[in-house]
Amino acid sequence: MDNLANLLDGFAHVLTPMNLLFAVLGVTIGTAVGVLPGIGPAMTVALLLPVTYGMEPAQAFIMFAGIFYGGMYGGSTTSILLNTPGESSSVVTAIEGNKMAKAGRAAQALATAAIGSFVAGTIATVLLVVVTPPVVDFAISLGSPDYFALMLLAFVSVTAVLGASRVRGFASLLLGLVIGVIGIDQSGQQRLTFGLPQLADGIDVVVVAVGIFAVGEALWIAAHLRRKAGEVIPVGQPWMGKQDWKRSWRPWLRGTAFGFPFGAVPAGGAEIPTFLSYVTEKKLSKHPEEFGRGAIEGVAGPEAANNASAAGTLVPMLALGLPTNATAAVMLAAFEGYGIQPGPLLFTKESTLVWTLIASLFIGNLLLLVLNLPLAPAWARMLRIPRPYLYAGILFFASMGAYAVNAQPFDLFLLLALGLLGFGMRRFGLPILPLIVGIILGPRAELHGRRALQLSGGELHGLIGGWVSWLIYATIAVVLLWPLIGRFVVRPLRGKLVSA
Repeated sequence: MDNLANLLDGFAHVLTPMNLLFAVLGVTIGTAVGVLPGIGPAMTVALLLPVTYGMEPAQAFIMFAGIFYGGMYGGSTTSILLNTPGESSSVVTAIEGNKMAKAGRAAQALATAAIGSFVAGTIATVLLVVVTPPVVDFAISLGSPDYFALMLLAFVSVTAVLGASRVRGFASLLLGLVIGVIGIDQSGQQRLTFGLPQLADGIDVVVVAVGIFAVGEALWIAAHLRRKAGEVIPVGQPWMGKQDWKRSWRPWLRGTAFGFPFGAVPAGGAEIPTFLSYVTEKKLSKHPEEFGRGAIEGVAGPEAANNASAAGTLVPMLALGLPTNATAAVMLAAFEGYGIQPGPLLFTKESTLVWTLIASLFIGNLLLLVLNLPLAPAWARMLRIPRPYLYAGILFFASMGAYAVNAQPFDLFLLLALGLLGFGMRRFGLPILPLIVGIILGPRAELHGRRALQLSGGELHGLIGGWVSWLIYATIAVVLLWPLIGRFVVRPLRGKLVSA
């Protein structure tokens, strides 16, 4: 009952004219950046971080949450109409969605994506309300050894699971850890400052996020510039017939069941549940012959999984301070920019802010449905914006935002260097998320590691606490050794079962 009372209090704070305005602004921007390929919510939140520092924290996070959810919604539009996913989580939607559009059913594809996102987002946000408080109660009982183990798990997960190469994942993580330790450490010693006083306080995470996401992406697009906009399939007002509703509602629910738990797991993300949802719908469908030619279930299920994973992402971020995707990592940086530490004490120290943020997710989800159904043709026209104008504007706002953080020209040189780093990472296939996670969690992992070792007098066994840390270390071992386990254990067993 306390959670319900807190949630109602959160609605009371959201339903004020100014907060509603920021909710509308967030979902509108989020949908727009989701529609435009290559931008995405992580880059947008990074660009807006400097702008929001003068705002109330609740208003800033209401807007960020709207951008987060809106980006998931908007990604389906470009996948369906242009066969170019705006987000990696919308790749699966393009398989059937674009085929439906080419067959003259773009309206139905957009409608099932929008309504499915609303259904999944609402159910997943309810699960967020139910699941997060118990996770917080559990997290309060953890000590420094357990938190150190948790952060090691986050490091290993985002590097070993994401991308095509574990080596590239660990290389990206190492870059993030190196950037994260720049400055004065806890013992008062300078690290990697090269005698520059501007680096004594470290590199502001806002400058890092803007440089890696915005400038790096702009340089990458400039190197592969297409001056003409893509050919967008015309679309009318989204609508669904009786048969479309009948074929969509079960995939919406199954997609939600896939998406939420994967969003809450480190490195789970939205890509895996969207793919699992697609495979499941293909097996369960009464019309399997339509898959590959425009099956509505292949749009409904993955889009529901996509949006449900967004709500799941907020569970570890709010309860444990662990980001599981790039947007959550940038939002975590925003919390720290306001001097707020996400984790189990967040619900005690900043209860009003947290429940206002959660309540805004319900409001934003409804606003997105209202916006996306009638305005789908307008969003489609945004795809015709020439890339040079779009990314020139992004570079301008990135430079202004980075300079506004400390009002130092030195930050502009850092921004360019980080932008070149982001460009190089894209060129050589290094994932971005491990770098951002390394920058944000690296100093915190060092803090908990130092505390654990101090309590044990410098003995390594101090890094192992209770059963939680033992379980986490076992999980890390399985993740790291899984390729060997799969090759020498799983495959032989599978072969014996098949031969039997």
